[in-house]
Amino acid sequence: MDLISLFSGCGGLDRGFENAGFNVVWANDNDKNILDTYKFNHPNTEIEIGDVSKIPSSDIPNNISGLIGGPPCQSWSAAGNGKGINDPRGKLFFEYIRILEDKKPLFFLAENVKGMLSEKHKESVELIKSLLDNAGYDVTINLVNSADYGVPQKRERVIIVGYRKDLNLRFSPPAKNKKQTLVKEYLKDITVKPISSKDNLAQPQKCVIPNHEYFTGTYSYIFMSRNRVLDWNLPSYTIQASGRQASLHPQAPKMVKVEKDVMKFAHGSTKLYRRLSIRECARIQTFPDDFLFFYENLNTGYKMIGNAVPVNLAEALAKKIYSDLSNHLNNIKKESKSKSEVLSLEEKILCKIEAQTAS
Repeated sequence: MDLISLFSGCGGLDRGFENAGFNVVWANDNDKNILDTYKFNHPNTEIEIGDVSKIPSSDIPNNISGLIGGPPCQSWSAAGNGKGINDPRGKLFFEYIRILEDKKPLFFLAENVKGMLSEKHKESVELIKSLLDNAGYDVTINLVNSADYGVPQKRERVIIVGYRKDLNLRFSPPAKNKKQTLVKEYLKDITVKPISSKDNLAQPQKCVIPNHEYFTGTYSYIFMSRNRVLDWNLPSYTIQASGRQASLHPQAPKMVKVEKDVMKFAHGSTKLYRRLSIRECARIQTFPDDFLFFYENLNTGYKMIGNAVPVNLAEALAKKIYSDLSNHLNNIKKESKSKSEVLSLEEKILCKIEAQTAS
């Protein structure tokens, strides 16, 4: 099934859906810094860089089966300005809905931060849900943790999914894995030392493992307010969209408490404390090693990865949607009175799933 992707970033959500059998035919993001990375890793997708509010629907492909994307999170995040849809970035959710209304796909999936469900955003979220309902979709809003879906990271995210009302379907999250995924399962095998980049400029020619370079510099008092060292035997903390705020490699001892909100590095072990490399952050976000990131400044690399939806989480969600639609097709077939019965519009579209599966 063909999809369009909005607010695509480097394409973590897109890669997960592709892994599940979907085909992303068109993508959009306003950040030109993601272009080389997206094009390299999604060579068959047309990507347009620019403000989505200035892109008319007529420039976006028709006859698509799904719309995916994560509208900017800063206006909803606890660390952001908290203005929700009263912020220009928050209003971009309306652009997502505009395109959804114009294209009328079988389903949509939108991803955002946990802060979206805070009490202060209750009215805004109710408005968004109402608009999605009026656009013709049965909408569910769920909070999921990527650590429950094969991602070695505690990352809670709001997932909004809607099925077109004529399908009579409602989305529920996929079953959680029995065990959470641990940091050691994704980092323990990286034994090559990363390079420390001078002035935090990219030095790809020096990396034995692509993108295995890390941000250097001082640590802020906020960073030093709690332990930032990962534990081999636990999921990682949430990967941040900033090199300066990157978590510390689990090779170091846990940070030592001095007083409330003040920590320090263990005496005699200072050299062991370093930020995760860009490749290590990508591993924690479950990007495969052949997914390459292109940037001139290291912080751009960290930002691309930190803003992405973990690939394994995206794939789990995509497989659930694929399964829901496939089961719907099978149920239609069982209820058909005869082979000559005229197919409904949704079955005609859903037959594409069966054809793709067979091929």
